[in-house]
Amino acid sequence: MTDPGPLVDTRRSLHAIAELVIAGPQFRGHGTIRLRSTPGGFGGVVSPTRVDGAELVTPDGRFPLTGSCRELADRAGVTAGAPDSYPASGHDPDSPLTVDPDAAAVLAAWFSRGEAALRRLFPDVEPVLWPEHFDLGVSVAEVNYGVSPGDSGYPLPYAYVGPWEPREGPFWNAPFGAMAAADELPDVDAVAAFLAAGRAAAADA
Repeated sequence: MTDPGPLVDTRRSLHAIAELVIAGPQFRGHGTIRLRSTPGGFGGVVSPTRVDGAELVTPDGRFPLTGSCRELADRAGVTAGAPDSYPASGHDPDSPLTVDPDAAAVLAAWFSRGEAALRRLFPDVEPVLWPEHFDLGVSVAEVNYGVSPGDSGYPLPYAYVGPWEPREGPFWNAPFGAMAAADELPDVDAVAAFLAAGRAAAADA
């Protein structure tokens, strides 16, 4: 996988864009923070603004993911800001963004792989990319299933299974439930197999 430095920096910047440039304006205009995985990146479920690779795509054109979130929002014709007063990304709207195109492609591919696995296992549930944690997931029978591009607890991409009520047993290897690094899940089949194992373990516990 890509060198962790650019991957982590890019993930943090994309998280900020998801929250401050897409989810926040979408919430103020349409009352929903939900985002979705899109080809090459992610976007709003109502907002036409999305990320494709290292570019912001709007009805008025495509813009490189450079400068700050406030500058990107201005290019998109919206006002930068989180859906509430406590930005989960921790990114100031005026702080500079750092987006490496190769790292952005790795993260977009991970979201795509995860979405395909989630849709295979749960065909009647729409995966949601939540801007607070910047992870793509579903909740079924009080268990969360999804993929993350990394966070403060584990900086690189991983898949997870998180029961609302704690489970015990060998499958559960994380404080929130279970996780597997993306490096261990090279394709959709592998991601789906991990999530299916989690579903079985949650049901058996």
